[in-house]
Amino acid sequence: MRKLIYAFLLFAAVAQTAYGQTSDDDHSFRVAKNMEVFNAIYRDLDMMYVDTLNADEVVGVAIDAMLSSLDPYTEYYPSDKEEELKMMMTGKYAGIGSLIRYNQALKQVVIDEPYEKMPAAEAGLKKGDIILSIDDSVMTDKSVTYVSEHLRGEAGTTFVLKIKRPTTGKKMTFKITRRSIQMPSISYYGIKEDGIGYLNLTSFNEGCSKEVRRAFLEMKRQGMRAFVLDLRNNGGGAVQEAVSIVNMFVPKGQTIVRTQGKLARASSEYKTTVEPIDTLMPIVVLVNSSTASASEITCGSMQDLDRAVVMGTRTYGKGLVQLPNLPLPYNGNLKLTTGKYYIPSGRCIQAINYKKRREENGGKRGGSLYGDRVPDSLANVFYTANGREVRDGGGIKPDVEILPDSLPNIAYYLASSGLDSTEVMLNWELDYMKKHPSIAPASDFDITDAEYEDFKQCVLKSGFNYDRESGKYLEDLVKWAKFEGYYDGAKAEFDALEAKLTHNLAHELDYNKETIKQLLAADLVSVYYYNRGAVENALRHDKQWKEAVRLLNHSEEYEAILKGS
Repeated sequence: MRKLIYAFLLFAAVAQTAYGQTSDDDHSFRVAKNMEVFNAIYRDLDMMYVDTLNADEVVGVAIDAMLSSLDPYTEYYPSDKEEELKMMMTGKYAGIGSLIRYNQALKQVVIDEPYEKMPAAEAGLKKGDIILSIDDSVMTDKSVTYVSEHLRGEAGTTFVLKIKRPTTGKKMTFKITRRSIQMPSISYYGIKEDGIGYLNLTSFNEGCSKEVRRAFLEMKRQGMRAFVLDLRNNGGGAVQEAVSIVNMFVPKGQTIVRTQGKLARASSEYKTTVEPIDTLMPIVVLVNSSTASASEITCGSMQDLDRAVVMGTRTYGKGLVQLPNLPLPYNGNLKLTTGKYYIPSGRCIQAINYKKRREENGGKRGGSLYGDRVPDSLANVFYTANGREVRDGGGIKPDVEILPDSLPNIAYYLASSGLDSTEVMLNWELDYMKKHPSIAPASDFDITDAEYEDFKQCVLKSGFNYDRESGKYLEDLVKWAKFEGYYDGAKAEFDALEAKLTHNLAHELDYNKETIKQLLAADLVSVYYYNRGAVENALRHDKQWKEAVRLLNHSEEYEAILKGS
């Protein structure tokens, strides 16, 4: 037990020395003092605390608390989380290749979305299949985490999966061999209307730049005249893959991103190394608040070099560099923030100054992501290659801001398995699947008005209910009006407003019909055509995609944005 403590203390002391802080005598003294205090506290706890301490648990909590006070990306991975670290770094794991989720009505874990060309899909598993057992282990009363751990294992190992298929009521047995699963980086690509190519990139996994290059050249051979790269909801990944993708469109020898840290080895420069394949084709990059890290390097450098118009909403602002696997004693690893990213204009994309946040909160965590952003009026000004003004202060601000349609509250509750105890949407979709062995192509599929009316009646009969935001706001307003003495004088108005806001589920289902139809269509298309089909189907209603198409069809407007005129 003490070996673990001493190893931890030794590592911490060495780490402080390695980062060049021993020249500050006061700092060195404070490091040594606090290490000694920590050691003494644990020694006394271990000796005298009323219960026997679990060293891994107690010290693990201490380590996690220490790291969480720094930033969200510096993390400790003990030896038993080695597979989790590998999956985070590579995007690979060994399993069956399917999303699973907890069915609130059945109180059981079910198959949600098998991935195309993966063991689950190849075995014939379907959406809604109830997982009964894995080998000899019963799964009917287990959590999603527990079931997931049993579905995963060493690649090449085989297990027996028993399920119940709700569309037939039959129990079925499958013998499945686990494989190394790597989520596809590209969900969907293809040439759409007016010769505009579209590619949805979900992550910057190892090798994704080759896939993007292959898809781009294929579309170009098919007559693509303009290109939309969709990085929305792409949380990033390998920096080198981002540089390689940008290199497809900008000349060789161009600096794409610099990293700057405390140590010289934490500072580096990434340049394009090969000749580009296209420097002229008009490009729009779609982004949103979940576009982060390597995605921001990609869209930010394309913006700084005036090679593409960035469209959507401001990106996340993850500009911190991590050393992903610093070895620790006893086969542990540390994912450690060592520097910041700087894109071609010289700006940093990091949104939050965690050091300042700690100082303002007395060394504790706190503050909100957006509350800590620097206002644009106080951000530093930088310039693109064409002299356009851009700013730091967090994330990439798009050249053209297009807000997406917001999801109505009722649709959010219907589509969220954790919120709707009736599971009425899933049940209706399973019934639809039973009646329809096939559906129209993904680009054309839609829910008819008659089908939606059937769904509406199912919802009304199911007992579905949800928290209405307008009702909650009205309750709060009444409470404050009473507290401040205004309620009695406005009671008639409050009563009238309450009457108008009376819950009417049928009305709300009619009012939000088109949005709910789109959710139903997306779910069903993913069953028949997997995720690529869902992405293709969703483009029909995508405001940001439609605006990208409009802009690319107006070359003068596109060029004017890049020239800053």
